Amino acid sequence: MEECARADGVNVMFQKVTEEPTGTCAVLVVDAERSLIANLAAANKFTPDHLGKDESKAFYESAGVYYIAGFFLTVSVDSIVTIGKHAAENGKYFCMNLSAPFLVQFFKEQMATCMPYCDFIFGNESEAAAYGKEKEWGEDLAVVAMKLAAEPKASGTYPRTVVFTQGSEKTIVCQNGTVVEFPVDPLPRENLVDTNGAGDAFVGGFLSQLMRNAPIAECVRAGHYAARVIIQRSGCTFPAECDYQ
Repeated sequence: MEECARADGVNVMFQKVTEEPTGTCAVLVVDAERSLIANLAAANKFTPDHLGKDESKAFYESAGVYYIAGFFLTVSVDSIVTIGKHAAENGKYFCMNLSAPFLVQFFKEQMATCMPYCDFIFGNESEAAAYGKEKEWGEDLAVVAMKLAAEPKASGTYPRTVVFTQGSEKTIVCQNGTVVEFPVDPLPRENLVDTNGAGDAFVGGFLSQLMRNAPIAECVRAGHYAARVIIQRSGCTFPAECDYQ
């Protein structure tokens, strides 16, 4: 895994354990829609002391944008808070994904602990609806986005931005108390191969432009592009060359 990541230009700083193997995930794709069953294994053994090592600390402190998948809430909240505090104290972007409705429903305390550090929150329509239900904010996702964006923050350097994707429907973005919806270019059903990784691809595309201080509209456009590419391919793969312009 380490070799594959580095071959694709991704620097990794894995914590390695001996008592568990690397985690795995079974994927079933039927008519382009997917179901997943994860076996976390070693991924469930991550500990905050890994971030305290000199090499790890130098590694993450050199970054300017941080992204945490919500699934990590089940493993090490203390690790998330460590990165969140560093971002807040140094004027860096900290981003998190709601990731799944069950996290919103059953890990709400862990999520609440990390939420003040979040400058950007991502989620899809089902996750956003679950969050609105838990908070009793109603079913209007634009309202949910606005209320979530207004929740207290640990740092006032950046206003919180909330981004809700809705598959082929408009992407909702709330920033500075204003909600804007961005249409998604239609994709013929016959071109849809595999929705695996669509949400992650969107975030990757979005963050690629955020790192360049691009306007939010450009960040969303890049997110739509990346998601559109990945759903037309089998598995979480991309072409060797990127034609995004």
